[in-house]
Amino acid sequence: MTPPRRPAPAATGPTWRDVEPAPLILLTGPEDYLAARARDRVRAALKDRRGPVELSTVDAAAYAPGQLAALASPSLFDDAKLIHVANLAAMNDELLADGLDYVKAPDPDVVVLWEHSGGNRGKKLLDALKAAGAVAVECKPLKSDRDKSEFILTEFRSHRRRIDPDAARALAAAVGSSTAELAAACAQLLSDGPETITFDDVEKYYGGRVEATAFKVADAALAGRTEAALKLWRQALDTGVDPVPMVGALAAKLRTIAQVHGTRGGSGQLAQRIGAAPWQVERAQEESRRFSEADLVRMLGALAEADAQVKGEGRDPAYAVERAITTIALAGRR
Repeated sequence: MTPPRRPAPAATGPTWRDVEPAPLILLTGPEDYLAARARDRVRAALKDRRGPVELSTVDAAAYAPGQLAALASPSLFDDAKLIHVANLAAMNDELLADGLDYVKAPDPDVVVLWEHSGGNRGKKLLDALKAAGAVAVECKPLKSDRDKSEFILTEFRSHRRRIDPDAARALAAAVGSSTAELAAACAQLLSDGPETITFDDVEKYYGGRVEATAFKVADAALAGRTEAALKLWRQALDTGVDPVPMVGALAAKLRTIAQVHGTRGGSGQLAQRIGAAPWQVERAQEESRRFSEADLVRMLGALAEADAQVKGEGRDPAYAVERAITTIALAGRR
């Protein structure tokens, strides 16, 4: 029997949102936008504490011997010093040597930001930084829909504003995978939108960019948003989505909801049992609270009928799917 996987340990260091000035700070990961936000955060905090900041940027690939020590030397005007050592993933041997010497005895009055986008180059310096107690901040891309939605929700919370979860998912779908574009979209809605951003607000600003895919239709239907689900389905038909994968998407989501309905236990254990990701289980558990067992039976029956219709038993597959979507969207508690 295969032993259960242990969950990955939670990050213990600060995030790019809340990192504070320190003599040694290590930014790791390929997401340039998050690294830039972390640098801005540190510079602003340093300015608040000590006044004017002297910022110096060093390209680790073109580093000249002695450059780090020269930049860290006392300032003529006694300004706070922030040194940004960029491009560590392509560092030359001179930077490696001087960097190893510096981290042994860093200047406590100087903040040095070391930025490494990934890879094995410079591992010896990274290990030395960690051993010296450098503050480590991860700057990883937002890969999953959950990561992007959480980024959006947190952006709004940081401004003491609110965006509905389904609106956050729609915005993530509209903007795509670029973190910078996602942040810009949040900034626009924060600037121009109402106090609470809804799905309709996202549609108003970004409706032309929201892809009406099968899973977005399923999300709307299972959330009880009948009008939105039918609108997305008709848009999907206009863009060439076939009824068969639409039924498949609905069935996949509904099957997960049925599997977790009424269950107890952590999302990790349930995820292993049903073959899904923990975040999918958490979301399905949340969605399942709207439905009774009778609701689930009725919805599964509607999907079974639609499945037969789209695979040759009916004359109008699109209408069969629309009827199933309507049944699902109208089921459950409001």
